Amino acid sequence: FMFNDTQMKPTVFLLTGIPGQEAINLWISILFFSMYVISMTGNSVILFIIKTDLSLHEPMYVFLSMLALTDLCLSISTMPTILGIFWFNSREISINACLVQLFFIHSLSFIESSVLLSMAFDRYVAICNPLRYASVLTTPRIVRMGIVFTIRGMGLIFPLPFLLKRFQYCRDNVLSHSYCLHQEVMKLACSDITVNSIYGLFVIISTVGLDSLLILLSYVMILRTVLSIASREERFKALNTCVSHVCAVLLFYTPMIGLSVIHRFGRSSSPLVQILMGYIYMLVPPLMNPIVYSVKTKEIRARITRALLR
Repeated sequence: FMFNDTQMKPTVFLLTGIPGQEAINLWISILFFSMYVISMTGNSVILFIIKTDLSLHEPMYVFLSMLALTDLCLSISTMPTILGIFWFNSREISINACLVQLFFIHSLSFIESSVLLSMAFDRYVAICNPLRYASVLTTPRIVRMGIVFTIRGMGLIFPLPFLLKRFQYCRDNVLSHSYCLHQEVMKLACSDITVNSIYGLFVIISTVGLDSLLILLSYVMILRTVLSIASREERFKALNTCVSHVCAVLLFYTPMIGLSVIHRFGRSSSPLVQILMGYIYMLVPPLMNPIVYSVKTKEIRARITRALLR
């Protein structure tokens, strides 16, 4: 049986909410909307405070503002389709819109991974080589790092929409998340997906894999330096400056690696586990990062308190 071109290329994909929970869609939408409002407000506040307070124009806070901006963009790229499903049951997304969304989701995720690596480098220099901190992390160098992260994130993802666009899609066009991901769309193709699969794995290893390894290495060296400090109080003080970053790293990498493993190897896993992991990966880091940094960073906390008491 031969499929004609219109049958082979559906004009839309269907996004999925949380199957079996349609009766409580309104409550889920209120929860998700609240999470978006808190994450957008929190990240905007951090950006505003760092921009307007000259005393916070230091490398650590510049990297924090990069993280907040990335989280803000990530929230904006997923919000329309997630809330569209729960508010209006709007499940349809055109192929082109889907490819644009997955480009931004994956690019921003890899940019965030790079920003977390740069924050680990910032802590490494501050603790292991404090005398060279100002000369190593200069403003022009930080700007160049930001540009390199953006080019790397977007450059590696740029071929994916074109690789997906060339496929024939003759299978069921239902995606298992409320937004588009490369590995999800790729599975719906009835063409040979070997190139996409290999390139996708290469991108993951050369970004998230490499970054997480370098972050781990940074903390091994930080721990070595901290343990060599004689005073227990100074050891605690040095480690305390890393707590927020460690939380941000765990919040980002744990669901991302979990989701990637489930997509590649967890065919027998429950669809509900996949869906919930997907929501944790997209919604929790942008929500929690500003909260963690506001609670754990004395300078940010003091500026927020001062602004609220005015």
